[in-house]
Amino acid sequence: MLKGVPAILSPDMLKVLMEMGHGDELVLADGNFPAVSNARRLIRADGMMIPPLLEAILKFFPLDQYVEHPVALMQVVPGDPTRPIIWEEYRKIIRASGEKFIDFEHIERHAFYARARNAFAIVATSEPALYANLILKKGVVV
Repeated sequence: MLKGVPAILSPDMLKVLMEMGHGDELVLADGNFPAVSNARRLIRADGMMIPPLLEAILKFFPLDQYVEHPVALMQVVPGDPTRPIIWEEYRKIIRASGEKFIDFEHIERHAFYARARNAFAIVATSEPALYANLILKKGVVV
C-alpha cells in the first residue's frame, strides 16, 4: 500500500501507467469487449466498473493536449437503439479532473477494435453498461 494512491489501481495498472509515453493509448474495456483477443498487454480489473477506475487513473494520467480528442468512445452500431447514458458520467469525470477536454471522438466498432489492438494496454473490467469502452491518449506531464 502507498499513501494517496487509490486502492482501485493495482500494482500492474500503476506499472503500465508509468511505462506509457506521450501518445500511447490505454483502453478501458467493458465486460463485453474482446479484451484478451485484442490486447498486446492485458490488465485484469475483474469486479471493477469503469467510472471509478477512470476517476482514479486521471489523478495520475495526463490527457494529450496536442490532439483534438484525447478520449475516444466506440460509437453505437447503426440501427442499435441503445443510448449509452454512461458517456455523460465519463464526461463529468473527465471535466472534474481538470484535464483539457472538449468532447469525445466516436469510432466505428471495427475501427475501435483495430485501434485497441495497437493500444499500449487494455484494461478488462466488469463494466456492464453497453458501449462503455473508451480509449485514453496519454499526454505529457508539465
